[in-house]
Amino acid sequence: MMTRASWLILALAVLAAAAGGWLQRRSAQLHGDGAALLGQPAPELTLPDLDGRPHRLADYRGRRVLLNLWASWCAPCLKEMPALAAAQAKFGDRGAIVLGIGMDEPARARAFLAAHPVGYPILLGRLEPPDTATALGDADGVLPYSVLLDADGRVRAARRGTLDAATLERWLAPEPKP
Repeated sequence: MMTRASWLILALAVLAAAAGGWLQRRSAQLHGDGAALLGQPAPELTLPDLDGRPHRLADYRGRRVLLNLWASWCAPCLKEMPALAAAQAKFGDRGAIVLGIGMDEPARARAFLAAHPVGYPILLGRLEPPDTATALGDADGVLPYSVLLDADGRVRAARRGTLDAATLERWLAPEPKP
């Protein structure tokens, strides 16, 4: 039989766990993990490629698009790039596309990519406010950061940190036809 003190400790533990869950969810909402964008149309963004040519996100409608924000100074970004290149090679001819968005100075991004080439298109993110990362739900600027858009241009998923092969498979594989 539990004593009164045991019940009190149990109640406090349950209360602490509930408060922790609420705080974690609230922090994600305040600091931007992309959750607020889920199901919403992607922001209207026009970003230059490495040669300065503008590309609108809307130009990619009709395809599943993985936007991956990275920077030359980001070690986890470098670690993730081979998996992104493999995913582009595997799913690119099936309607999906990986778009890297360099959150870096253009010269640094070009030099980095010369040393670490990738097999998917690279655009340059806007660094000054309102920056591209914030527009896509990454208010803290944590990299790497990825956003998945469906063929209609709606945000289907967002994630901070590196994407593993299983997640890339889930995100980019064609949806089964009914």
